[in-house]
Amino acid sequence: EPRSAWCCLAWSLVVITMNSLVFLMNLLLMFVIFTVVLLPTIVVVYFGFQCHSRVLHSAARYCRSILDDNSSSALIILGFVIMSPLIVVAMAIYCSLARRLRLFMCFQPYSRAVYKGVKWRWYEEGGLCSCAKGWNTQVKAWV
Repeated sequence: EPRSAWCCLAWSLVVITMNSLVFLMNLLLMFVIFTVVLLPTIVVVYFGFQCHSRVLHSAARYCRSILDDNSSSALIILGFVIMSPLIVVAMAIYCSLARRLRLFMCFQPYSRAVYKGVKWRWYEEGGLCSCAKGWNTQVKAWV
């Protein structure tokens, strides 16, 4: 049965808050994974740009003794070349981890706020720690 107007508003805020927290958790997890996986690319491109004479031309000792403009250009090119496969690896790691932890199942439908008696999705699936109880390949994130 439908909820009253004030109750619907209160539950809407709860559902919106929970979905926002789940979204931020997913975003934070994605940021951490991409940062860790893309760290080699970040370092290589940083040192390439730092030591190139037409970009930053740092006065650091390693820029004067080891890296000249040609090697700095090579570092920049190498960094951008290895970026594509590392992005694919980072996305694969994130997707497998999100599927394993069932992070997308934590999003709640708006009908939870409108109608009484609608159960939380994670409750129907066996609780928040349902990933520890076994792997069900039939559960889809968009259901």
